Amino acid sequence: MTHEKQDDSAVRPDPGALDEQRAGDEIADLSARIAQANEDYHVKDAPVLSDADYDALKQRLLVLERAFPQLARPDSPSHRVGAAPAEGFGKVVHAQRMMSLENGFAETDVTDFVARVRSFLGLRDGDLAFTAEPKIDGLSLSLRYEDGFLVEAATRGDGTVGENVTANARTIADIPHRLSGAPAILEVRGEVYMSHADFQRLNATEGGRVFANPRNAAAGSLRQIDPDVTASRPLRFFAYGWGELSQALAETQMGAVERLAAFGFQTNPLTRLCHDVGQMLAVWAEIEQQRATLGYDIDGVVYKVNDLSYQTRLGYRSTTPRWALAHKFPAETAWTRLDRIDIQVGRTGALSPIARLEPVTVGGVVVSNATLHNEDYIAGRDSSGASIREGRDIREGDWVKIYRAGDVIPKIADVDLSRRSADSAPYSFPETCPQCGSDAIREPGDSVRRCTGGLICPAQAIEKLKHFVSRAAFDIEGLGAKQIEMFFADPILPIREPADIFTLAERDARNIARLKNREGFGARSVEKLFAAIEDKRRIPLERLIFALGIRHVGEVAAGILARHFGTWDALLAAVDAAAHEPAFAADDKDRRAALAGSPHWTELTTINGIGAVLVQSLVTTLTQPAERASIDRLIAQVQVIPATVRQIQQTPISGKTLVFTGTLERMTRAEAKARAEAMGAKVAGSVSAKTDLLVAGPGAGSKAAKAAGLGVTVIDEDEWLRIAGGS
Repeated sequence: MTHEKQDDSAVRPDPGALDEQRAGDEIADLSARIAQANEDYHVKDAPVLSDADYDALKQRLLVLERAFPQLARPDSPSHRVGAAPAEGFGKVVHAQRMMSLENGFAETDVTDFVARVRSFLGLRDGDLAFTAEPKIDGLSLSLRYEDGFLVEAATRGDGTVGENVTANARTIADIPHRLSGAPAILEVRGEVYMSHADFQRLNATEGGRVFANPRNAAAGSLRQIDPDVTASRPLRFFAYGWGELSQALAETQMGAVERLAAFGFQTNPLTRLCHDVGQMLAVWAEIEQQRATLGYDIDGVVYKVNDLSYQTRLGYRSTTPRWALAHKFPAETAWTRLDRIDIQVGRTGALSPIARLEPVTVGGVVVSNATLHNEDYIAGRDSSGASIREGRDIREGDWVKIYRAGDVIPKIADVDLSRRSADSAPYSFPETCPQCGSDAIREPGDSVRRCTGGLICPAQAIEKLKHFVSRAAFDIEGLGAKQIEMFFADPILPIREPADIFTLAERDARNIARLKNREGFGARSVEKLFAAIEDKRRIPLERLIFALGIRHVGEVAAGILARHFGTWDALLAAVDAAAHEPAFAADDKDRRAALAGSPHWTELTTINGIGAVLVQSLVTTLTQPAERASIDRLIAQVQVIPATVRQIQQTPISGKTLVFTGTLERMTRAEAKARAEAMGAKVAGSVSAKTDLLVAGPGAGSKAAKAAGLGVTVIDEDEWLRIAGGS
């Protein structure tokens, strides 16, 4: 029953072998890849990364963030759930956040989960029950009932804000419009899905359109602008949880689910009550054996602490509850031939290898491409040169084992050396850019080779422009990826840099060959395009910063910079001042130490949530002459809207540093730490001059004495519980 977790961590060095620079670069790379995967899955309903690969990236990110906590980014995907809601729907702020789940992959993960729960609760012995239920592969939905009537339905969105799909949800037969005997306020949470049989019938009757899989079909059907379209789709709903309640449903998870069933909701009949790890694993094995015959997609089993009072005590991490675990199933596999390896160049110059495969069906989906990550992965070594996969490098012509979990680009899991041709040669990763011929280099410790061509590289320029017009950036309607590619190659009305977008109408007016007369265009479509461009001449500062595509600067970091500086001019002034520090021109090893004490550099690196790696990328990009000139031309065409400062809810310990010492008698140390962090405090392990508050139980010892000597406020457990709202 134990299965190997298939991820790409094997090609990444151990965190202990990394310095802060290399760790920061990898954290930024992982964050960007995970954020894009969230967008593809939750907003576009078109995932391009497998569940297994996604889980592997998140696990690696968590490992690095634990090893280098000072580099943990405020916009880290480890702190976020899903993705921002799409345009076209009203927004719903969830009364209680819709969380994600921690994932487990092997029996030891389940054992560790149960041990953590016992440790957190201080339960060495005694019965600790868990429910076990299938993990449905669908779309999360929250249903709000007031006085028994369905008043609102919302998708998960980013966990805090979702899409209002009330009219669409009312068309689903499994969702009651009215409840009898329910609490005055009841938010029912569950999963919208489509059965295999209904999915096949839909594909056969949808006018030639073929949905990739039942999950995509369910998500796309629920998120239709026209409720009549949703009503025509065979959607179903399983209830498994709840959000805001005016009155508790029961004292246990199982009892609450039974109460939901009594209200008329469909709940999963395979849900079981387990009293130890052995029973949990037995249910997992039983459900896995039935997986192919259930008639709907599942990708694992979810375990939840049954006692709801224990769930309350365990609480939540930033994105996941401590009282639940999703035990994933192994990914499906198949063998096929790798015909060739192609190299794609991204907007940051990264050379990404893609395996072109002989088409093969895996889990009912035909796949022909696989990600190869980087040159170390292809060569079968990690970045230090150590061999991995027992020397099984990947070569063109090899027979390879691929896996997938959902409709995704798969990953190569193994190579059949017995079928390798005698004249096979190792793949030679290019050291020049296949698009522009510039040198492609690897910085020390970096797993990615990057083109140095910058603005002269057409691949980078095109990808930067695509990013510039993307949803979270300028979001120009009618100017998508295909249009960018067309205009970039256009000899008459080229768009080679962002400023060109805003001069397009003016240049078109001066041309004899007008855009409206070209094939694929017309007077109305050109008019709408030019109007959409004009509409985006006023752009919020945070969107502008994100749109520039600066490496390591994601949406959240762009927002932090915008709110800190307020205006574009203020940000540029700080960047220019930092760039003029003499130490900025020094070699990398000397630069970091020298800049640490410089005032202008310190102003940037001490912004909460902005680290040295990001600042170095920001300053380097904005002060390169060609890049700066291009940005200046853009700024001349737009009006940048200053940022406003977001008001943050405060608690008595927000922003303070706490230390716990001695024995806490009414909650475990882990529970106390979690409560403090949830209230906005930082928890340290030792007392120092930066400590604001020491919570001392019996046996406090030297920490209490040191706190007294430093003038740190010391309180007992009773006072701590009063502050924390516990009892």
